[in-house]
Amino acid sequence: MINILFVDDEPNILGGLKRMLRPMHREWDMSFALGGSEALKALDEKKYDVVVSDMKMPSMDGSQLLYEVRNKYPEIVRIILSGYSEKEMIMKSVGTAHQYISKPCDSDSLKETVKRACDLRDLLASEKIRRLVSQIHTVPSLPTLYKELMDELNKTEPRMTRIAEIVKSDIGMTIKILQVINSAFFGLRRDISDASEAIGFLGLDTIMSLTLSIGVFSQFDVENETEAIPGNLWEHSVGVAMTAKEIAKKENAETANDAFTAGLLHDVGKVLLAVNLPDQFVEVRRLVAEENYSDIEAEKLVFDTNHSEVGAYLLGLWGLPHKMVEAVAFHDEPSNFKTGAFSALTAVHVANIFHGNKGKDIFSNPEDYFDVPYLEELGLMQKLPQWHRELMS
Repeated sequence: MINILFVDDEPNILGGLKRMLRPMHREWDMSFALGGSEALKALDEKKYDVVVSDMKMPSMDGSQLLYEVRNKYPEIVRIILSGYSEKEMIMKSVGTAHQYISKPCDSDSLKETVKRACDLRDLLASEKIRRLVSQIHTVPSLPTLYKELMDELNKTEPRMTRIAEIVKSDIGMTIKILQVINSAFFGLRRDISDASEAIGFLGLDTIMSLTLSIGVFSQFDVENETEAIPGNLWEHSVGVAMTAKEIAKKENAETANDAFTAGLLHDVGKVLLAVNLPDQFVEVRRLVAEENYSDIEAEKLVFDTNHSEVGAYLLGLWGLPHKMVEAVAFHDEPSNFKTGAFSALTAVHVANIFHGNKGKDIFSNPEDYFDVPYLEELGLMQKLPQWHRELMS
C-alpha cells in the first residue's frame, strides 16, 4: 500500500481528487490536506511515500512546502501539480520537486507518475542511499563547462546551438534539462532524450531563467572538489556517448540519439556517490586498485548498492524516459533486463567496455568483459571486433 498526501488550498479541488481517485483505494492509502500548514502537521503524524501538492497556494506555495518536505523527509517522493499559466512558479520548483504534473490532470497520468516513482524503491536496497539520493536536487557540472555556459548566456545574443553543445557535454546539465522537458507539465506526447531537442522546445528564455535566475545548474566547488571523483570520468562518459551513438547508427539509427545520452549518463551514480560520500568512495577505489575487485563488487561491499542502481534511481525519480533509466541501470549486466532487441542499452554496454578497457585484449576471453549470452542472443558477438577496429583506432 502506497501512502499519499494530496495538498491544495481549495476544498473543491481536494474533493474532485477524492472522487477521481476513488478506484485506487485498494492500492493507495490517500490523505488530503487543506494547505501547506495542514500538510506539515499531517507529515509529522504519519509516514508518507508521496506528497502531491498544488503550486499556487496562499501563505505557503507548493515550492515552499516541498522545500520543507525535502529537508525533513527526504525519502518522500515530491510531485507538483500546477496550471500551465504558472510557468514561472513551476521553474521555482525545479530544485524541490521530483516531478511536475499539469492541471487539469487525468487519473491515468497521475497514477502513472506515482507508480513509476514508487516502483523505483525496490531498486535500492539501502535506505540510507535512498534517502540521500531523494534529497539531491542537482548534479554538479564541470567548472569549465559551467563557465562556458554562463559566458554564452550573458552575451548580447546567445547562440542556441552553442548552448546545446555545452549542455550535451555535461552530465548534470543534460539530466536537469531532460527532467524539466519530460515533466507532464509540458504536455508532450512523447519522451525526449536528446538535450538539443529539449533545448529547442524549452527556448532561450526558459534556459536563461533556469540557469541565471533559479540557478538550477551548479558547479563543483573547485577548492573543495572531492578527490574521490575519478579524474577521467567526464572524458570516459563523453567517449562512451560518442561511441555508443556510432554503434547505434550501424544497428538501428533511430536509437542513435538515445544511445548518446544514455552513454553520457551511464556513470552518473559514480558522481553522486563520490560527491556525497567521498570517504567511502575512496575506499571503493582502493579496493579496485589494490585488491582486484570490480567496480560493482567494491561498491556493493561498501555501499550495499552500486553506481548503476544509484544513477537509475535518480533518473527514474526525476521522470527521465524509461529507456534512459534502463540503460543506466543495466549497462554492466544487460541480461538482467529482458529484451530481445537492440537498444541504447546494447550500444552503451559495448561502448563502455571498449572505453573502459583500452589497451587490453578483450576478445581472447570476451566473457570476462562482455555480457556474452545477451550479445549472442542479439547476434552481435561476431560484429564486436570490427566495431572496435573502426571506432577505437
